[in-house]
Amino acid sequence: MADAESKSWLRGRVEKTLIKGLTRAYSTVQVDPGKFLIQLRAAYRLPVSGYHGVYSLEMHEIDGVADDIIRSGMKLAMVEGAGFGLGGLITIVPDLGILSAITMRTIQKLSLVYGFQFNTDGEIAELWIAAASAAGVDISRELLEKEVVNKFVPRVIQRIAARASAEVVEKWAGRMIPLISSALGAGLNYWFVRAWGERAKAHFRERHLQLRQQAQRAVLAAPTAQALPASNQSLPLC
Repeated sequence: MADAESKSWLRGRVEKTLIKGLTRAYSTVQVDPGKFLIQLRAAYRLPVSGYHGVYSLEMHEIDGVADDIIRSGMKLAMVEGAGFGLGGLITIVPDLGILSAITMRTIQKLSLVYGFQFNTDGEIAELWIAAASAAGVDISRELLEKEVVNKFVPRVIQRIAARASAEVVEKWAGRMIPLISSALGAGLNYWFVRAWGERAKAHFRERHLQLRQQAQRAVLAAPTAQALPASNQSLPLC
């Protein structure tokens, strides 16, 4: 009974902390698309002048960069988790706040790698749909159509936090034991970013492939469309 109450209390605190962390990430933690594009060209040697250029690259090139970004986020989260983990459960609030920022920046980078920017309200909403997908939450497209982004995003954040708190509370409960909390903090943060990163990658990759297929169909249909008017013309008389 006491154990159940402890876990219920922990879940409630985790959920509130995630809501605060994700809300802060929404308003203040943003990847600069221009600077990140320079990084893609310099560090990964991608021959693109803009994000539209990723659609001309081989999929294995894009997937390789995405995997590296996820690994970088995992390592950063692991180091952060090990440091804050020394404090046990006391440091769970700042830990989850920073973890939320690391996770969202990883998702933003994955979005850009697969050619999806977040300049408009619609693109920002799509980014949070991807974040929800990474958390295992299915967001109805009808909800997106009915809500303005400033109301849509907070509702999505609440659903993400509710799902994520239920998913991690069993694992995070071990941080109540001070002697092993540092190792657990590192491992749990590493697992958290990996799981969310992989699910976000799958979401963006699927959308990317859909757009590629649409573009290919449009190219194949173009010559046929151009030939149709000629077929209706009268044949010249000899």
